[in-house]
Amino acid sequence: MSQGLKTQNLTLSYGSSIIINDLDLTIPHGKITVLVGSNGCGKSTLLRSLARLLKPRAGHILLNGKEIHMLSTREVAKQLAILPQGPEAPEGLTVHQLVKQGRYPYQSWARQWSKEDEAKVNWALEKTQLTSLAHRSVDDLSGGQRQRAWIAMTLAQDTDIILLDEPTTYLDLTHQIEILDLLYELNEKENRTIVMVLHDLNLSCRYAHHMIAVQNKQVYAQGAPEQIVTEKLVQDVFHLRCKVMTDPIAGTPHCIPYGKGRELSATPSLVLTN
Repeated sequence: MSQGLKTQNLTLSYGSSIIINDLDLTIPHGKITVLVGSNGCGKSTLLRSLARLLKPRAGHILLNGKEIHMLSTREVAKQLAILPQGPEAPEGLTVHQLVKQGRYPYQSWARQWSKEDEAKVNWALEKTQLTSLAHRSVDDLSGGQRQRAWIAMTLAQDTDIILLDEPTTYLDLTHQIEILDLLYELNEKENRTIVMVLHDLNLSCRYAHHMIAVQNKQVYAQGAPEQIVTEKLVQDVFHLRCKVMTDPIAGTPHCIPYGKGRELSATPSLVLTN
């Protein structure tokens, strides 16, 4: 059976407006895939469709070899978790109560809360370093802590595939790195397939094994950041002139944008990539 997520001739729309057109795409299993592109290009719409939150206008989405819209909500939730952008918890909910919600796909009249469920919740809290905050209200957490709590909920869901829509939005740089390091560790140590939308191209290059650049309702380019991120890609996809250099720490592509009407005054000492 084919593992992971793929699309065949996928077309997505809102009403009569086509957002993604006739797209064939395979998400690499066990890797971190990052969707990038300009605002309104359709990357978040594509992510939502992969999670079965948006029905295709045409084409197919396959989850582990099966048409995702033919599966029950419970079946999908046991294989795939999604963290949407800017989720909100009910007022007064504790971290532990929030994380417990990740176990709801496994609950039924025949199977009530179990020791296994509790163990998964405790494991998720430990992984996200929230054990000491388990009984704190989600409302009282910092932005980074709150985002970790939501990620803990998706971990408790215990799926091989995790989709995240802009998980670092509204976080300062320290908390952005904290969240991305956590997701990187989940991929490395737990072999989770991570698919996320990110706005920061440089952080995308650092953390992605596979990058998908969306432009004009289609995939402009996909592959390892070192293979596809060029000055031409940034110009075509983001409409931005830049220099693409080598990140001196990670060795990945690093985009240095020109300011409006400004040129670099000296030749950079770092290596340029073509």
